[in-house]
Amino acid sequence: MAEITASMVMALRGATGLGMMECKKALIETNGDAKAAEELLRIKSGAKATKAASRITAEGVVSAFVSTDGKSGAVVEVNCETDFVAKNDDFNAFARNVAQTVAEQDPADVAALSGLAIANGEGSVEEARKALVMKIGENVTVRRFTRYATTTGKLATYLHGSKIGVMVDYTGGNDTLGRDIAMHIAASKPKAIDASGVNADDIATERRIAIEKARESGKPEAMLEKIAEGTVQKFLKEMTLLGQVFVKAEDGKQTIEQLLKANTASVTAFQMFVVGEGIEKVVEDYAAEVAATIAAANKG
Repeated sequence: MAEITASMVMALRGATGLGMMECKKALIETNGDAKAAEELLRIKSGAKATKAASRITAEGVVSAFVSTDGKSGAVVEVNCETDFVAKNDDFNAFARNVAQTVAEQDPADVAALSGLAIANGEGSVEEARKALVMKIGENVTVRRFTRYATTTGKLATYLHGSKIGVMVDYTGGNDTLGRDIAMHIAASKPKAIDASGVNADDIATERRIAIEKARESGKPEAMLEKIAEGTVQKFLKEMTLLGQVFVKAEDGKQTIEQLLKANTASVTAFQMFVVGEGIEKVVEDYAAEVAATIAAANKG
């Protein structure tokens, strides 16, 4: 039997939003397998989805650049240590220049980017980064970027403050449509354009959970596959751009697919970055540290 530690329970609680005891029991039942425990909790509690993906755990900004002809552009995430620095003018200027550098010079990866001459500045991206670190006194890193270049369509961007950035490669329609699609992506966070882009393992997991939930609720075995298929189709509508209801739809029903068709338009690709997504940031619990120190002193 695997040892179930407090940190394992806390991690599962953070991922599901469920109670400590529920999380501990699930870990015990799955012999400490966090992924299996999360799936078990979704079956038993009806939890709709993990909360872990929405947690922002690092500081920084998302910045974007599109060429004047709308044919090439880039979206980048640049990280720092504190939110205070994330609002610094020099830090934000660096992020914008990095986005322009990526768009104009098309580096293969972050390592290649560091050696390129930075846009609107002197020296390389790495030299500019080091100079900024010296000036603001915090570490600064270029975490990731995506560059698009299109010959048949146009690029659109939307920045929600500085924490969420979206770039869309689309054809047809007009500039307003492009920005609306980018804004919708930032609000609704689709995982793919259509079902073909959704991870097959994710679909299989949704189907498996739907079957087990239906079985536990007493549904006949003959109905399980049909129920699961309905659940999967609902999941795909929620997770895919074309299946989602447009956030600005006046009737509350028009899907993105219908909106694009009405404007003789299509989306080729999109990228959304959320600052700190997937990064676990160490949070210092000073009160707990002090309490532990006092307890240790009393024992001595």
